[in-house]
Amino acid sequence: MDKTTAGWGSGLLGVIIFSGSLPATRIAVADFSPLFLTSARAVIAALLGGICLYALRQLRPQHSDLIPLVIVSIGVVIGFPLLTALALQHITAAHSIVFIGLLPLATAIFGVLRGGERPKPAFWLFSILGAVTVAGFALSRSDGGSITGDLLMLAAIILCGLGYAEGATLSRRLGGWQVISWSLLLSLPPMIAIMMFTLPANWGGIGLPAWIGLAYVSIFSMLVGFIFWYRGLALGGIAGVGQLQLLQPFFGLILAAVFLHEAIAWTMVASTAVVVLCVAGARRFT
Repeated sequence: MDKTTAGWGSGLLGVIIFSGSLPATRIAVADFSPLFLTSARAVIAALLGGICLYALRQLRPQHSDLIPLVIVSIGVVIGFPLLTALALQHITAAHSIVFIGLLPLATAIFGVLRGGERPKPAFWLFSILGAVTVAGFALSRSDGGSITGDLLMLAAIILCGLGYAEGATLSRRLGGWQVISWSLLLSLPPMIAIMMFTLPANWGGIGLPAWIGLAYVSIFSMLVGFIFWYRGLALGGIAGVGQLQLLQPFFGLILAAVFLHEAIAWTMVASTAVVVLCVAGARRFT
């Protein structure tokens, strides 16, 4: 298996893991405050990442790596989780998919600006068509949103795209799981402080679904998913592999159909087919 194929396979696995993030966040913020959820998930993931770094005797990053790691922390450790948690208090998880459809395009743009990539012009056509397809599908299923929620999601997408591109560039030298682990540790002091100041007043009122949501976003969304995702971006290319995020909403709906027995509409099948073609086209012209 060549490097590019391995990168796309790793990226696809990361997307599958990420597909449960927004629903899990939506469940968790029903009982946890957005600030506590954001800080607690980062603290849990940082402790796990720190244990891995220590156990495997990883060298500390160089001084020149500090700014990129800070950007990753702001983008994917703090910014995206916090802003989406706040947004999901105003909009539904279904409506948030409208903006998730823009994430591959944002990642590609920052891949050009920060990663030095130069996709062919046809790549942008497939990327835009894929984003429009996902957004259109999401709007057809959404019950609407709010200006506050929409602005928060838009800001989350911009920061996340930047964090993805910056982390992928750094992963080419440090390794994917090392980058997210060091970024988590870098954000640990302020995250611990925020977590302590936002502890729930009534622990007994927190239901099991919220605990499961917290566990998922802490272990899988914040750490495990990034191990595969950053490896995929580093090996297969930021702009190209980033287009796999177009499939994330559909993976989430498939999981809902399998485990919750929800119906699969024909519009989902049609939209998925278009998105798969867009991803294939984007890979061809990366």
